[in-house]
Amino acid sequence: MRQRNFATLAQRGYYNNVIFHRIIPNFMVQTGDPTGTGRGGSSIYGEKFEDEIHPGLKHTGAGVLSMANSGPNTNGSQFFITLAPTPWLDGKHTIFGRVKSGMRVIQRMGLVKTNSEDRPVDEVKIIRAKVVEEGEE
Repeated sequence: MRQRNFATLAQRGYYNNVIFHRIIPNFMVQTGDPTGTGRGGSSIYGEKFEDEIHPGLKHTGAGVLSMANSGPNTNGSQFFITLAPTPWLDGKHTIFGRVKSGMRVIQRMGLVKTNSEDRPVDEVKIIRAKVVEEGEE
């Protein structure tokens, strides 16, 4: 369910031109809210969907993709990419992937200047989201 939500939203162009509204150095970059406020977005299943926590999936380092939420079973369209190990998130956020290439760009995003609410001073956004199948580049 979690991968299908992300892939379908990406294929529909939902994430195109969406900003990264929250960036915290050495922690994560967050996006997926078309309103850009950090309070918007919905899943393909309706507004929210339930957590899918798998004990074998952990936030072990940079490049883990997880659903952002506001508590249990509140997954929508927002997601984050870790910039470092974040074990305190294990069991609280649905992991659905890992960055395969381009992690240097993600790490550089983690260094942008932000305001007191962790919002980038200069806009950082997804130009176009695309699902790449295994073996494709």
